[in-house]
Amino acid sequence: MARPREFDEDTVLDAAVYRFWRYGYEATSVRELAQDMGITSASLYNAFGDKRSLFERALAHYVETSFGDRVSRFELNLSPREAIRAFFEEIIDCSIRDGDRKGCLLVNSALEVAPHDAAFQTLIAGVLVKVEAFFRRCLIAGQRTGEISTAQSADDLARLLLGVHLGLRVLARSRPERALMVGMVRPALALLDPADR
Repeated sequence: MARPREFDEDTVLDAAVYRFWRYGYEATSVRELAQDMGITSASLYNAFGDKRSLFERALAHYVETSFGDRVSRFELNLSPREAIRAFFEEIIDCSIRDGDRKGCLLVNSALEVAPHDAAFQTLIAGVLVKVEAFFRRCLIAGQRTGEISTAQSADDLARLLLGVHLGLRVLARSRPERALMVGMVRPALALLDPADR
């Protein structure tokens, strides 16, 4: 009979996320992961498979607890334009508070791992499609209510906002300065304003 796991999966995945996020995939060893997760290497392999499999689980956990949480909070509780504004505002605030300058695990992974791994290219592209879809849903809803300008198509605006989002995530690692980041977002949000505003 298999022994029950003696750890909380969310807790150990949080620890794996932090290790990968701070040091990257290549620079992280299984021994370091197990140590940070508070489990043995054998338990890590038994529960998650190899390092690559754990990285995939950690990345999915990160996306769900960051992007997924953010989208559900804002999209369900705010008007469409306010949901977009709050999304960017929270990213800027988190970036400025992060003394480690970790940026975004997804974007970091897109630059470090995805170019060399077709499966991760697909995984990361899938998440970016979801980010774009969040923007598109908000834009379409806001255009229907008149809260967002119809001068540009929702598709084009969603792609623009995705680009701004990725730019912010890169700046979070190199220049997490409030004025710089707000200055990137402000003109993008101004494009959403109806002409009579």
